[in-house]
Amino acid sequence: NGIACGFAPSFEEVTQFPGRMEIEAKASDLRGESRKGKPWLAGLPRLIFISSMGDSLSKAVSFEYLKKEIIHVVKSDAGRRHIWLWLTKRPERMAEFSKNLLNKGISWPQNLWVGTSITSNVSLSRIEDIAKVGTAETKKFLSVEPQLEEISWNAVDLSPISWVIQGGESGGKRRSFDLNWARELRDICRAGGTPYFLKQLGDNPVENGRSVKIKGQGSGGDWDFWPEDLRIREMPFERETSIFDLLGMD
Repeated sequence: NGIACGFAPSFEEVTQFPGRMEIEAKASDLRGESRKGKPWLAGLPRLIFISSMGDSLSKAVSFEYLKKEIIHVVKSDAGRRHIWLWLTKRPERMAEFSKNLLNKGISWPQNLWVGTSITSNVSLSRIEDIAKVGTAETKKFLSVEPQLEEISWNAVDLSPISWVIQGGESGGKRRSFDLNWARELRDICRAGGTPYFLKQLGDNPVENGRSVKIKGQGSGGDWDFWPEDLRIREMPFERETSIFDLLGMD
């Protein structure tokens, strides 16, 4: 059932599942392994999303719970073999949690990357909050998915951001995703030296106001059918640097 799989009875009900992070931490170590169908991950650690179907930064979840269930596990011998991606729509609370840890003498794990969701101009203010999490060395990313409108990127400072993920919407009532939005953000990332990752085009891609029909794709995720200039999936660290040393640090 849903509870056994780690899903809350409803999206409106905050439900805690203690121990699930510890279980995930025991997953096999993928460092140095090839990744079939995902060349951008070849040789890299396993990437694990935290509470991907919810938001653990709800005020109903205590900082003590987050410290025990997330920070301690990520820092454990098993957990530090992986990269953990913590995405939230409440970056101001994540920054508050980070400050709470610092006051207790607890450092932010370097293998815990933090991100926030940006879907429109209204959510741009989250970037300033996510920048306050951890230290200057903490990797911060944006999940611009689904992008629902043209975004004024010149209105914000992207310099603290280490990685940008972008994508269109999928599902029955999917809204359109303009391919020129992807090209714009791609070029901004290139100019700033920020790795850019286009996850999917969504189920309703458009270009110059016209629908784009792309055969053979599911949720716009099969990049073999995309325009060649948009087949970009970059990761936020140099492969010649030692990710193994990074994962061995606090």
